[in-house]
Parts: sequence; structure tokens; C-alpha cells
Amino acid sequence: MLNKSPFLGMLLVLLISCNSEEKQQADLLVYNGNIYTVDSTFAITKAFAVRNGKFLESGSSEALLEKYDFKEKLDAEGKTILPGFIDAHAHFYRMGLQQQKVDLTGTKSFDEVVDRIVAFQKERNVAFITGRGWDQNDWERKEFPSKEKLDRLFPNTPVAVTRIDGHALLANQAALDKAGVTVNSSPEGGAIEIKKGKLTGILIDNPMSLVYDAIEEPSKKEQIQALLDAQKICFSYGLTTVVDAGIDKKTIQLMDSLQRAGSLETRIYAMVSNTKDNLDFYLDKEPIKTERLNVRSIKFYGDGALGSRGAALKEPYSDLEGHYGALLSPVADFKKTAKRIANSKFQMNTHAIGDSANSLVLQTYDELLKGKSDRRWRVEHAQVIDSADFKYFSKNIIPSVQPTHATSDMYWAEDRLGADRIKGAYAFKKLLDQAGIVALGTDFPVEEVNPFYTFYAATARKDLKNYPEEGYRMEQALSREEALKGMTIWAAYSNFEEDEKGSIEAGKFADFIILDKNIMEVKEGEIPNIKVLQTFVNGEKVY
Repeated sequence: MLNKSPFLGMLLVLLISCNSEEKQQADLLVYNGNIYTVDSTFAITKAFAVRNGKFLESGSSEALLEKYDFKEKLDAEGKTILPGFIDAHAHFYRMGLQQQKVDLTGTKSFDEVVDRIVAFQKERNVAFITGRGWDQNDWERKEFPSKEKLDRLFPNTPVAVTRIDGHALLANQAALDKAGVTVNSSPEGGAIEIKKGKLTGILIDNPMSLVYDAIEEPSKKEQIQALLDAQKICFSYGLTTVVDAGIDKKTIQLMDSLQRAGSLETRIYAMVSNTKDNLDFYLDKEPIKTERLNVRSIKFYGDGALGSRGAALKEPYSDLEGHYGALLSPVADFKKTAKRIANSKFQMNTHAIGDSANSLVLQTYDELLKGKSDRRWRVEHAQVIDSADFKYFSKNIIPSVQPTHATSDMYWAEDRLGADRIKGAYAFKKLLDQAGIVALGTDFPVEEVNPFYTFYAATARKDLKNYPEEGYRMEQALSREEALKGMTIWAAYSNFEEDEKGSIEAGKFADFIILDKNIMEVKEGEIPNIKVLQTFVNGEKVY
């Protein structure tokens, strides 16, 4: 027996060594969760492992603990966990800048707009007052305001405040003078409102750029602060990827530098604004892709917005005789740009609200994408669609929609469109049935950042006061599963990023959020009040 003892000892050491070698190292175990993976089977699991910023494996905590040694463990305490939300259409940088301007959202009258401007200027004393968020449709008098009161209060200080949708602004005389706008100005693609031979201060769509060009550009410090402010807000709502719908080269390069420095951790899918300089710089190059930045799309504005009657319609507005809205560029220019993008490796994403604009965009896409099976060109908003044009949507021509637009516009949209055209408006379910996917976003700061409002508007189709009680045109509502996919995996697909995010699956970025309530089962009325408890990017807590 003594002769065998050394052999048995060596065998025991060998067995222990082999067993320990089988256990792999991992960074984080998240367990005891109600985890919606949003994978192809919409599986629900209890735990997952993270290593090197990516999901490693999901399953039971017991199985994962047998297989891995973890540096950290997080008990989710039964809370619901989702993939990080992706906002498929927003204005990240603009929302950050908005934190430095007068906020006019939620104003109930023009007098309240003026009061907020006065209070802002008393506190900030800026050289050029700017702001955003007023909506005349929320006022008792549902007409565009005019500049006389601002002229009296600010005779020497320029004031320019933009409507909630970004397609109209009110400027006082000091701002118009600085911009060189007169009754004889006549830019294409929009309108300068003139009544009784005088400027009212209202500019719609393209003429707005005359005023914007007169505003001093934010300092580098202000630009950086805007991006960091936007990130803080987005992380608090569980947004880990944001599509910034229309930014220029300089902003994209600043984002990239902050991401590389580690201060901007939000993942950005950048739509490049359609300007000659931007197109010349990007289109002859390969798309730019890092772990946090994706630059491979061009944003083109087809028309204006419905609220300001700038959306291009096939027939006149029902509430303004003889008025059709307008395309913001000549048809020939749009088609020329689309062809140029088709010959590049970039995606084309076109803002289209009215049925005329959508028809032009869809038919142009269809013609140029014949024989090109994976270009994934997007129609941003796809808001009013003629019944004959739904057929063009597919996984190669993707509807990118914002559900809260439906619940914000439902009070007056039929006034603009009439009983027949409204049937093709905000038709999210019909778009999904045709295309197979819908990418969901908010369009913030046009709407609130809160993605739970998006989910609620998509599924309940009500405002936050439970109106209408039965829901707005509920035949176009999405199911909860469809809405969640639209905010995660389908949004990722629309960005060519479905292999790296949008679901909790092995090999994808470990971007996930923990909620205080189960969004898939909570009572409908509680959805808007759901809170994000924690947000993780690359497996690291950022909120």
C-alpha cells in the first residue's frame, strides 16, 4: 500500500488541476433576473455571463457558476432586464444643446412662451436668445404667433425660437435684421410669412437657415458639454445606442474624439447631414465603424412637418384651401443625390411626412435598389402613406417611425388630412405587416426622450392622460413584443448592427438595463411610469 501512495497522490493532484482548468474566467454574473433576451425565439432566462464587455452565455446561474469563475456577481432581485434600448431616430447633439437654451416645451399659450424667454434672459443675459419647443396646436388660439411682442421686449437683442418639430421658427426683428431677412427674400423650399406687406417673424423650413446662420456657433466647451448632457439624460432612460439623425462632419469627429477618450460612452449611429461638403467628404470613402460610432448613412430632408403644414401632400390640406405643403429640394436634386448614394456604400435615410413626399421617396428607392438586396434604406417618419405605396416597404426599404408622433398629433391630424387620408397615417401595424420590421424612435427633442412613452404610444396609442380611453385607431397598435423588438433588435437591424447589439446573446455587446417593473406584463396604464434602475454598457454600470 505504501508503494501506491505516491501514485494516488499524483492522481488526485492531476484531477484537481484538470477540474480547475475546466472553469473559465469571466467578469460578471447577472443572476436572479427576469431577462428578456429578445433573441430569435424571444426567450426568457434567469442569468447571463459577461466577459470583455460582451455577453458570454445565458442560462441558469447554477450552470454558469459551474462553468465560470466570476470577478463580480450582481443579484437582479427578480427585476426585469432588457437589452439596452436603441433610439432609431433622435437628435442627440441637438438635445444636448437644448439644455443651454430656453425650453418652451409644454407651453399653453404664446404669453407663456414670452414669459419663459424673459425669465431665461434675466438669468442668462445672452447676446442671441434661442430656444425650442412651442407648439401652437397646444394653445387655445391655434395659429402661428407673430413677433410684435418680442420686438417690444427685445428691440436690440435677437430672439429666434423654434417650433417643437424643428420645421418653423419665430424670430424678432433684431434677429431678422441680423440674418438679412426682408419681405423680398425668396429662398426655395419653405416659406417666409408675410401679412399686410410685413414680416410676421415666422419662417418655415429652408428659410430658417438664414437665421440659424446668423447665430454664433457654440464654443468647443459648449459642444462637449452638450454631448455629455445628452449622454447623462439618455443613460437615465436606458438608451445605450442613439441614432443622431442629421449631424455634420465636425460634430461626428468631436463625438469620435470623446468616445476614444472614454468620456462619451453612448454608442452613436450617425446620419450625416446632406450638404455638399459632407457628401464630398464621406461618400467616396468606406463607412467609419468603431465599437461606439457607426458612420454609414446620409440624412436627406424630403419635406416639412404636418403640424406646420409643411408636409408635402398629393391633395390640398383639408384645413387650408389650395395648400399642399412643399418638398424641400427639387425632385431632380433628390434623385441625383439618391443615385450618388446608391453608387456608394452608404445608406440613404430620408425624412418623409406627407403622402406626396413618401411616394417620391419610395418609388425612387424602389427604382435604385433593384438588384441590391441588402442596402436597408430607411424612410424616416413614413407618416402619411397613400394606400398604393405601402407595397414598397420591405427589409430593404425600412419604415423608421416614432409612435409618440401619433399620440401628439392625434388631436388635429384628421383636420389636416381628412377622414380618408388619415387611414394611411401613423399606420405602424400596416407598415410592420408589409416590411417585416419597424424601427422605433422618439425624434427627441421634438418628443420626450423617455422610451417608455414610445412603448406606451406604440401599444396603447393613448396620451399620458389616458386619452382616448379606447386608444387611437387601435388597428394600428403594436403588440408589446413587437414594440420591444422595434426598440432593440429591429432598430439594430436598421443600423446594420444586429450582429453586435439589440439582444442578449453570446458575442454581442453587454449593453443591458434593469427596470423597476416588468414592461411586458405590467398594467397598461403603468407603462409610462416605469423607471430604469441601472444601465450597463460593455458590462459596466453607467447609470
